[in-house]
Amino acid sequence: MLVLILNRLERLDYLIRSKSTGTPVELAQRLDISQRTLYEFISEMRDLGACIKYSKRRQTYYYEKNGRFWVGFREG
Repeated sequence: MLVLILNRLERLDYLIRSKSTGTPVELAQRLDISQRTLYEFISEMRDLGACIKYSKRRQTYYYEKNGRFWVGFREG
């Protein structure tokens, strides 16, 4: 289950970075999750420091600042 969640977060991060999420409805469908779960993911990412915004004109989520959401192990 955790692996599935992490995979979805990685895909969500990629789509946000490439500014190609589409609308929340489309994005939830792409990730095979409900809109409510999508909003929970985005809220959690924001709580962890990601500056995520939504452009109604371009119909996509995007990061306000360049960066990437990192989930994983780092040695050191």
